[in-house]
Amino acid sequence: MSNWTEVLIEIQQQQAMLAAQAQMFSAQAQNAIAAVRKKHVQELHAKTGRNVIAYYSGYLSKPNVFGMDINDEDKNGFMMAVNKMDRTKGLDLILHTPGGEIAATHSLIDYLHKMFRTAPDAVPDIRAIVPQIAMSAGTMLACSCKEIWMGKHSNLGPIDPQIRGIPAYAVVEEFKKAYKEITSDPKIVPYWQTIIGQYPPAFLNRCEKAIAFSNGFVKRQLKNVMFAGQPTAAKKAAKIVAELSSYAKNKQHDNHIHFDECCRLGLNVVSIEVEDKTPGNAGIQDLILTVHHCYMHTLMNTPAFKIIESQLGVGIQKNMQTPVAK
Repeated sequence: MSNWTEVLIEIQQQQAMLAAQAQMFSAQAQNAIAAVRKKHVQELHAKTGRNVIAYYSGYLSKPNVFGMDINDEDKNGFMMAVNKMDRTKGLDLILHTPGGEIAATHSLIDYLHKMFRTAPDAVPDIRAIVPQIAMSAGTMLACSCKEIWMGKHSNLGPIDPQIRGIPAYAVVEEFKKAYKEITSDPKIVPYWQTIIGQYPPAFLNRCEKAIAFSNGFVKRQLKNVMFAGQPTAAKKAAKIVAELSSYAKNKQHDNHIHFDECCRLGLNVVSIEVEDKTPGNAGIQDLILTVHHCYMHTLMNTPAFKIIESQLGVGIQKNMQTPVAK
């Protein structure tokens, strides 16, 4: 495996070859980083024989930049990445994202499912690979695949929806608590008026609908894709969604749900470390982590804050100023 330091050395060698006098953030240096990244993505594709789309957000290295989340604009990048692929080879979707808009995620999944079905009623041939983090709507994306590849260092996250940055479940619980306490002691109405009065009209209804939409969507994906054809698919899906969306259990929206917990929940997760030891897959862990290091270097050392890219080198890279078609 090329570790973090070795990938950095390889990038620096490319930089020296392309432009000995170039500064760190020059166009030539950025081209060197891209050249190293694309080489290793192609190596992963050659190993698996499957299409690869990497979806990376730079939210860890460039916080507070608008557009880090999953949104409707992302579909343009995916459409570019899918174009000219041999879709009969299936798709490995590499995810590194804090999540984003539920409706945009729903639409993106619908598109990918249509692109990677070999027949109208077939299960979409998509595997999710999570080298590090796929939270919230990123978890929803992963749950819409037939299996999720994770390492010991990888994690998913809760799927409880957030409205204006406020947990929808917390709002519902607060209204229930207010009703219960006011019913028992009407004298505390002024106290609850101060709290509830901060919410805009119809906010509770919006939260309830967001919860219903999110939970129902993930249940359908688990039942129809990950557990397709299994007699207990609906029951398993309901159990997983109940735990992934439990505000009481997870405590906070950024709770990290690691491999062992994903196994306990019943998700169809594959250990990258174990898979690396199976016949025909030796070296797969090194390839996946090397690709991950390449994207993290790109997000740290260039203006890029989001990258959607295939093994063909096609997609879109969004920079701090403007998006750049690849």
